[in-house]
Amino acid sequence: LTVVIGAVINIILDPIFIFGMDMGVQGAALATIISQGVSALWVVMFLCSKKSTLKIKKKNLKIDPKIIGPVMALGLAPFIMQSTESLLNIAFNTSLLKYGGDIAVGAMTIMASIMQLLVMPIIGLSQGSQPIIGYNYGAQNTDRVKQAFKLLLVSVMSFVGIMWVLIMFVPQMFVSVFTADPVMIEYAKWSIRIYLFGTIIFGAQMACQQTLVAIGQAKLSMFLALLRKVVLLIPLIFIIPLFMAPENKVLGVLIAAPIADITASIVTIVLFKHHFKKVLNRVDEEKLMTR
Repeated sequence: LTVVIGAVINIILDPIFIFGMDMGVQGAALATIISQGVSALWVVMFLCSKKSTLKIKKKNLKIDPKIIGPVMALGLAPFIMQSTESLLNIAFNTSLLKYGGDIAVGAMTIMASIMQLLVMPIIGLSQGSQPIIGYNYGAQNTDRVKQAFKLLLVSVMSFVGIMWVLIMFVPQMFVSVFTADPVMIEYAKWSIRIYLFGTIIFGAQMACQQTLVAIGQAKLSMFLALLRKVVLLIPLIFIIPLFMAPENKVLGVLIAAPIADITASIVTIVLFKHHFKKVLNRVDEEKLMTR
């Protein structure tokens, strides 16, 4: 309901502010702020009411370093993933403007939007699994942890697989949603296949990384969050075009994405396999010792 309330209010207010009151982009921003404010107010009221099992109480609002420290450490990895998106967009747009001009930047905007259509459901599935995995990990129920992870992995990879096939073979189905310009459509159709090629195993990376957060592996999860964007992708955006012919500079910028996606995914899967097994074995040993 929190999400629906915010989304519906935003959808209603957008045309009123943008077109009815002729506020343009400022109106869109105002509509978003108001809708998010109402959504936040609704959920706070609910959490303070008798309907909520977990209630917001003044006595529980005292900051306890022993609690907030691990929470912040575990939250750092997803925070980095979200916050570095802006840095990544700047890197892509700067390089594409330099080598491909306005049409390349326009295509990047479309590709980034389609990437969000791919990523957001993965994030939703991954974060939705965290309470289940975390609860069973805390309860030392390792079999349930494994089952939950396998279900998450199958769900994520199935979704990514379907989306990848559609993007590779019918990219115009997605591109035409954002533009009617035939030149832009053709340019984006070519570039999106390259830009999103590596996402075929991207779902596995997200599933593994979010599961590491759920079982308390904050440091490793943070490293993996930095690996794809900060360590690999952003430097490659600037480095690869330097070794390409002038007519292939844009291609050099774009292929940085699949190289970073595939490399980071392989590293994540290998490290996850080792640490996941190690952590669960330790939990099983502790459970046996307490019996």
